[in-house]
Amino acid sequence: MSGHNKWSTIKHKKAAADAKRGKIFTRLAREITIAAREGGSDPDSNFRLRLIMDKARAANMPKENVERATKRGTGELKGEELVEVTYEGYAPNGVAVLVQALTDNKNRTVAEIRRTLTRQGGSMAEAGAVAWQFDRKGYIAIAPNGLNSDTVFEIAVEAGAEDVVIGDDLIEVYVALENFQAVQGALKGAGIEFETAELAMVPKATMQLDDKETVQVMGVIEALEDLDDIQQVYSNLYISDEAMSSYETVAA
Repeated sequence: MSGHNKWSTIKHKKAAADAKRGKIFTRLAREITIAAREGGSDPDSNFRLRLIMDKARAANMPKENVERATKRGTGELKGEELVEVTYEGYAPNGVAVLVQALTDNKNRTVAEIRRTLTRQGGSMAEAGAVAWQFDRKGYIAIAPNGLNSDTVFEIAVEAGAEDVVIGDDLIEVYVALENFQAVQGALKGAGIEFETAELAMVPKATMQLDDKETVQVMGVIEALEDLDDIQQVYSNLYISDEAMSSYETVAA
């Protein structure tokens, strides 16, 4: 999963830039609305809502924005009718991608995804063609700032984590859903703060390309993530250190 770690590092840097533009607040508000609509407005009994509210707090999203989004979800305020949709496809060289969207117009969203993929050598896929290559897991990202990575590893694994990936910029913890709350509690109890704690689609196996092809696919993934209706994009792409360096040079 170390290749996945490198892309997550890019996404966290990008999220910081998005936060400055307010773009991330729109995405978080939509997630809060959907979570409140499906499970109610109480984060103590609505696990998904609590996770998203934690993300909103970490992004410094104003409290009133969170409250408005929650009320739209419960019907106390009127708002756009959003639906949650997952699309499947292939980036160039057969790399599998799962694209999660929240949209008020599925025809518009699927057209934008198809256009983004086909322009760059990818394609849409039938439902089920790609999803089987991923597992739904709990995902926790931690900034290493001053932390002993061995301690984080031990705490997470003892609490039930399946895997801990230690990188220079990010420590990632992957957890089966039934152990997610226990691992979060153990880390919080040790005073360890999260960058992110969320449900994610994790590839069962990764696909490795040469550096040029990898950079091309990373560009496609970023183009998909930049679409307004897109919440998350997952892939089974492995990213080498060399490809990461090349991509950052191109992106700069």
